[in-house]
Amino acid sequence: MDSHSLYALLFSSFIGKKVLIIGDVMLDTYLWGKVDRISPEAPVPVVALQSRENRLGGAANVALNIQALGAIPVLCSVIGNDNQGDIFLELLLNKGLSTEGILKSKERITTIKFRIIGNNAQMLRVDEEIINDLSESDEHLFIKHVNQLISTEKPDVLIFQDYNKGILTEHVISAITSLCIENQIPTCADPKKKNFSSYRNITLFKPNLKELKDGLKTDLNVNDLQGLDKAVMHFQETQNIDLLMVTLSESGVLIRKKGQAESVQIIPAHKRMIADVSGAGDTVISVASLCLALKCPADQIAVVANLAGGLVCEQVGVVPVNKVKLLSEVTKLL
Repeated sequence: MDSHSLYALLFSSFIGKKVLIIGDVMLDTYLWGKVDRISPEAPVPVVALQSRENRLGGAANVALNIQALGAIPVLCSVIGNDNQGDIFLELLLNKGLSTEGILKSKERITTIKFRIIGNNAQMLRVDEEIINDLSESDEHLFIKHVNQLISTEKPDVLIFQDYNKGILTEHVISAITSLCIENQIPTCADPKKKNFSSYRNITLFKPNLKELKDGLKTDLNVNDLQGLDKAVMHFQETQNIDLLMVTLSESGVLIRKKGQAESVQIIPAHKRMIADVSGAGDTVISVASLCLALKCPADQIAVVANLAGGLVCEQVGVVPVNKVKLLSEVTKLL
């Protein structure tokens, strides 16, 4: 079987797979405009607003990526009981995504990221959010709700998508991980610094290099493969993580399987015209999770996910991966 047929078969196998996505969701609000002068009030550009757009962000962008790959996303999060939350739910429905996993809380607001784009370049971002952990009552309700969805949906893989906005508390992470182990569901985690060490017994753990450095509280050099392997191996053994995949920006992606001495590999990145790196991590974890659900080898997971992340960086704004383009790239470059 040639490479195109091989990867076409892999990509077709994504269809119908169920992915439970647990994490922080948000509205990405884009203000598009033109810049042709500097403000007389301060040395900043003046953006003449031409249009505005609301998009699904955070873990919801992972859901869009999963959907674009042909699989079935089930998004689980807590939003505010506010107008912004209503807009978020409406966007989910407009995209053909289920709202069943979304809970509303009177104790929170719906996170919004305002991105101001002038002349097709991001000029400024403004965040409106509450980043406190879920209250004990909300935490209990959320875990109970996820447990019900695991029973009814029977997902093929679960993703923890962490943005440090308070949904993924230590208790939420440990409780849901235990549920997945009981139900033999592989788990993927895209972590942030706050809960970095809370992810234990995870199947695939995907920080970027900065998150790895911050989480391990040590400086790491991508050119020191032996040092990287030692640091990663110790963390994997301590946390009982089967696969650790670290995105390295222009240096590619690192992958290591637990229990194999000196098994660390660095998959190099391909040269691209980078327009915007927003959302690239969402795409990487989406592709990796589906490959994991299909029991792909570690190096294949890293290679395909790495190409997918690079592909979305060629477009401005947070966008899901194009499955047809990804298949073309995979067969051409591999």
